[in-house]
Amino acid sequence: MRSVLRKLTWPWRRFPKIVGGLTGLVALLCLLVVGSNAYILLSTDGEATSDVADVSPAEVAIVPGALVNANGKMSGMLADRVKEASLLWHAGKVKKILVSGDHGQWTYDEPDTMRKALVRDGVAPQDIFEDHAGFDTWATMVRARSIFNVKDAVVVTQGFHMPRALFLAEEAGIHVSGLLADQHKWGYQGEKSEVREVFSRVKAIWDTTVDTPAMAGPRIPIQTSDGRESWGPAPPPGTPPAGSPDSSEAAAHLDATAARFRRDHT
Repeated sequence: MRSVLRKLTWPWRRFPKIVGGLTGLVALLCLLVVGSNAYILLSTDGEATSDVADVSPAEVAIVPGALVNANGKMSGMLADRVKEASLLWHAGKVKKILVSGDHGQWTYDEPDTMRKALVRDGVAPQDIFEDHAGFDTWATMVRARSIFNVKDAVVVTQGFHMPRALFLAEEAGIHVSGLLADQHKWGYQGEKSEVREVFSRVKAIWDTTVDTPAMAGPRIPIQTSDGRESWGPAPPPGTPPAGSPDSSEAAAHLDATAARFRRDHT
């Protein structure tokens, strides 16, 4: 038994400062993770509902982006967010909808995919605004305030994401409430999202502390603008569906064509 104990404590006896430092670092990291999560969860508790009827009227619904599949169709989570935003608009709870997401390439366009779904669902085109540089939730909220002049909003997203989205919106200067888009159970995918969210909340604290910059751009106030002013240019002919991967030779060729197109039209 003593020999086992000696082996277990050997690193501590041989390198006490190093082991002590590593132990302190691990403890600090654990405290940071736990503290960040507790702060965000407690500060946003009770600010979201799952019932459209219970949502307080606001000027706009903000829909953060999520995965668009390779066939160009929205992932289940994104489709649920868009559907709930549509219900808000049809119920008269919001006047405008801001869809924000990743559009870093012609072959991947979250906001335009969401916008098309909303139009199919009967939302007036002029009431739909697209943010093509919502590369993460913080960027979405900062740009909602600075580019689109959003002051009062309803965030539409899943429960695992809602506390962070509400926290970041408030930190960006937006008076906000939330509508949960949990129309389905996500099983293993949902569990992975929950785990990832634990660390994303730490990043949220960092982003708000250092005020991580978001991409700038011309102002398009939702109060006085037509949403169609924010829609991006049509992709070059032959571009594959908006969710198509860019790893194939065909997609690479199209991206090269897109680059030439941008040079010729700027």
